[in-house]
Amino acid sequence: MGLKIRKTELGDTKIQRIKILKNVTIFSEVKKKVLEDIASSLVSVTVDKGNPVFLKGDQLKAMYIIERGKVKVHDGEHVFTTLESNDFFGEYSLIDSSARSATVTAIEKTHLLRLDQTVFNKIIDSDVEIAKGVLKALIKRLRNSNILEENLTRKSIQIEKQKNAIEKNKKELEDLNATKDKFFTIIAHDLKNPFNTVIGLSELLMERYDTYNETKKKYFIEHIYKFSKNAYNLLENLLQWAKSQTGRIDIKIEKTDIFELVNDNLNLLKGRADSKNIKLTSNVDIGLYASIDKNMIRTVLRNLISNAIKYTQKNGEVGVKASKVENFIYVSVFDTGVGIPKENLDKIFKIDTNISTQGTDDEAGTGLGLIIAQEFVEQNGGEISVSSQEGKGSEFTLKLPAYIN
Repeated sequence: MGLKIRKTELGDTKIQRIKILKNVTIFSEVKKKVLEDIASSLVSVTVDKGNPVFLKGDQLKAMYIIERGKVKVHDGEHVFTTLESNDFFGEYSLIDSSARSATVTAIEKTHLLRLDQTVFNKIIDSDVEIAKGVLKALIKRLRNSNILEENLTRKSIQIEKQKNAIEKNKKELEDLNATKDKFFTIIAHDLKNPFNTVIGLSELLMERYDTYNETKKKYFIEHIYKFSKNAYNLLENLLQWAKSQTGRIDIKIEKTDIFELVNDNLNLLKGRADSKNIKLTSNVDIGLYASIDKNMIRTVLRNLISNAIKYTQKNGEVGVKASKVENFIYVSVFDTGVGIPKENLDKIFKIDTNISTQGTDDEAGTGLGLIIAQEFVEQNGGEISVSSQEGKGSEFTLKLPAYIN
């Protein structure tokens, strides 16, 4: 392996080696006389650049101290550390003959001092105090290693926390970008289009009013109303959504009558349902109370019932039912409408996907209503879920905290 061995010289060389030994941790507690004996027992070893001192798996029974030069401790291409003058390695081999766990290779021509296990054992046998000194030094080194390991563990935990924080920030930034993109899409397209239509229809009606018969005028007025209403509803959702994104909604949790909340919304949307001859039904018992923000959940129910009407064909049915199970109130809005394709079910509550479709009477939609619904329900400590079958209808269910006396 390119090793050249010569006997240790005495005199100045011995003094120099004693000085080196004093810097070796396991000999730091050993008396001078013992250091002299060890120094006399050291064997000089020269290793040329690129040659190994020993290989992983070898069972060499010796410790090495670097006089001059540089080595690397490695496993194949992976380098664990590099050692230079006055560094040492293999000290545990003096008391344990286990196979080497790594290879040590000279990075440059290196001069080593080798202490063999057999020589070390003879020195220990001659004086028990030597063993005590070595043991004390090993214990001290082990303590230092434990402190280092503890510090590394703390650093590792800190790094993991920082990594998690970075991942969280990354996700928040992605959500913010998706929110921004969605917002600009709505402003540039969904909100602009109905106003363009209203302006165009109004302009035609204003310029040609005298040339149109009553039927045509009514047609224009109905469409202006329809598109104005759509734009207003969208703007209302946008404002609510903007408030939820900026944390400007004050949540007031209070005892709320679910029967009253449902009936208020059904009465509000009855005209829209009647225009499509949709039957509105309610199966909500009196006496169901939830601990929620009344206005936020009113908005959620309005969005869900409005969507149900939007996506239900003429002569269909939209209904609401509610029940109490343990400490929760379950409120479901169901319809006999077009349903939601299976591949879209897990996308309808996500801001970064745009799967909104026209209603059965060409009503416009942006998908914002469901996103607001989910945010509001979760801010009230509840959950929202959906089940649907394409062509047969959908059912959205709110799980809300029940009011406990």
